[in-house]
Amino acid sequence: METEPTTVSDTKPAKTNRDVKLSPDGKWRSFPKVPNLLQYVNTGVYFGRVKIEGKIFRASLTTDVFTTAKLRLPDFIKKKLKTANRPITGTFGEARAAYETEVAADYALMDGSKLYRRNCIKALLRTWTGIDELRPDKITEADCRAWAARFSADYDEQFFNNTLGTLRMILARAGLGRDDNPAYKVKRLGVKPKELHLPEGKEFDALLDKVSTSGAGQAHRCADFIRFLAFSGCRLEEARLVQWHDVNFEKMEMRVHNSKSAKATSKPDFRFVPIIPPMNDLLTRLKTKNPPPESSVCSVGECEKSLTRACKLLGIYRITHHDLRHLFATRCIESGVDIPTVSRWLGHVDGGALAMKTYGHLRREHSAAMAQKVKF
Repeated sequence: METEPTTVSDTKPAKTNRDVKLSPDGKWRSFPKVPNLLQYVNTGVYFGRVKIEGKIFRASLTTDVFTTAKLRLPDFIKKKLKTANRPITGTFGEARAAYETEVAADYALMDGSKLYRRNCIKALLRTWTGIDELRPDKITEADCRAWAARFSADYDEQFFNNTLGTLRMILARAGLGRDDNPAYKVKRLGVKPKELHLPEGKEFDALLDKVSTSGAGQAHRCADFIRFLAFSGCRLEEARLVQWHDVNFEKMEMRVHNSKSAKATSKPDFRFVPIIPPMNDLLTRLKTKNPPPESSVCSVGECEKSLTRACKLLGIYRITHHDLRHLFATRCIESGVDIPTVSRWLGHVDGGALAMKTYGHLRREHSAAMAQKVKF
């Protein structure tokens, strides 16, 4: 037989005393004057709780401040009512098609982001045979965990997390609320910093030599494109867009289109990257032919095969276009440029947090050299 809830005083300091009710197990406080509001005793965090068509929905309001929780509670209830009243789609395939249509029509998403989400969906369908024919409300937590085990064995942590997020959004689009969405029972994976294997100075020179002397028709242009990526820190898409009118020899800087400038943010479309001495030499040599201002600085737009072949011949770690961006940042930091400045050159807007996470542990050779300067 359940006992009557006892009345206690809130442990949180407040301007006025508030009567609260304690649950029989002592874990939850409820507030008669504020229906649908709960507080978890152990942490002090407030939760919203609402019953819709016989189902109980409860979620954290992510605050331990009573007044803040009261302000967030109406939004929680409104969201749950909207989600609960959404009809369940016939099959997962129908929900997926509706989600893909929404993504394609989302004007705030960059084309690259849309492509990435489509790739996540393709990978999901490859690794979960027959999911399109399943009813969303028949997909269980066990089904999601079995898929996660298969997927994580073949793909890295970052792609796993993004594909899991896509699965969650499709099931939500089907009408499943968060509490009923089995994909939310599967935990995201921790993403470890990528270990960078970048060429040293002599290895980089040897790599350029292998590319330029390969005998291919675009050999010298590919070598120059490698130099451009390594000397600017540009992403592949950004390097392709740089034209001669973006290059300012007087100010020794180059205007670069930010390829990851989301449409729904205030991040600028351009950034300015300094022309470092080796880049100045490269641009001076490339401009001897007096190219039109609207023409591209780089006459080729990729060199992946050339990079792979050269690395294999030299017996060094394979590097990609994006690794050349890492090489630029690493060389700048090792040359004494502070991380926030390098971060701006790379087009980050987080004040250097991502750059610190990525490049905070520089190559062991540089670390050992710096250690010799430490004195007591």
